[in-house]
Amino acid sequence: MSTQSVGEKARELGFFERYLTLWVILCMAIGIGLGALFPGAAEVINSLSIEQVNIPIAILLFFMMYPIMVQIDFRQVIEAGKTPKPVALTLVINWAIKPFTMVFFAWLFMRVIFAPFIPENMADEYMAGMILLGIAPCTAMVLVWSYLARANMGHTLVMVAVNSLTMLFLFAPLGSFLLGISDIVIPFVTLALSILFYVGIALIAGYFTRTQLIKSRGIEWYESIFLKYTGKVSMTALLLTLITLFMLQGSVILSQPLVILMIAVPLTIQTFFIFFLAYGAAKMLKLTYEDAAPSAMIGASNHFEVAIATAATLFGIASGASLATVVGVLIEVPVMLMLVRICLKTKHWFPRKRAGYGGE
Repeated sequence: MSTQSVGEKARELGFFERYLTLWVILCMAIGIGLGALFPGAAEVINSLSIEQVNIPIAILLFFMMYPIMVQIDFRQVIEAGKTPKPVALTLVINWAIKPFTMVFFAWLFMRVIFAPFIPENMADEYMAGMILLGIAPCTAMVLVWSYLARANMGHTLVMVAVNSLTMLFLFAPLGSFLLGISDIVIPFVTLALSILFYVGIALIAGYFTRTQLIKSRGIEWYESIFLKYTGKVSMTALLLTLITLFMLQGSVILSQPLVILMIAVPLTIQTFFIFFLAYGAAKMLKLTYEDAAPSAMIGASNHFEVAIATAATLFGIASGASLATVVGVLIEVPVMLMLVRICLKTKHWFPRKRAGYGGE
């Protein structure tokens, strides 16, 4: 089969997705504006949280994830579990390399380059927040980046599961070692709820939707009619999520723009460094593009909910550490969208999977 299936065509970047960076900028302006005009509304939304997991954001993320889940052929998950190289690569990048490069970049910028402009005690807190981001690999939004990059969603789901389990065992020991704090407590409830809200419910709903509709209406109707409209739901939910996030964090951006910028620089450099390191390693390992793209993007992105919850618990919600984790939220989407574009432009560097399994 040399041509793309309808399901694969549904994943191509349309007008909406091609100019997503522009929409992100507009969402940032709208969100910050709404936050400034209606500070009370932002406070109400921010208060609707359970164990640091914001319920309105969780609902929006469900509508972002669900249209992606219904497009996954779950046989891909079984096949991906039989391929050890991508799994091993992401584990090495996420847990043996990324935490330590984050420590280096945090130290370089907070203790050396920006040291004349930042009080020493605040530099320590900013470093702590960045380190917490470095030891919390993404377990939700990476599904969106992998989807947009037209990568292997089966492999991405496997890595989401592996990362979630690995975090339970390595997050606290790594955090204790790198921060020099002996009593770090894993925010188990935050981790469990975020995985449940952002991934689990959408995954289950997507699985049953796909199996039941294909069984009752057939694969042709499912791909040509049902999937045709689901992508717009996902992108709309993403933009509404961005408006809400920037609305919640708008006061921070407006009150401390230079500090935000100084924290954003090392976080951005770290993201690109880890991405290209993993992407290059994937090429050396001769992975297909569909496995290489999510392997690189999983390491590049962060589970900021867990990082924020931990920073708030250890240092306080108004601390520099918490601020640094919030900056991680602000840079995540625009930077990851750039990496998606890089993946799509360079997919010819890698061999491709056969048609019908995430390739062309």
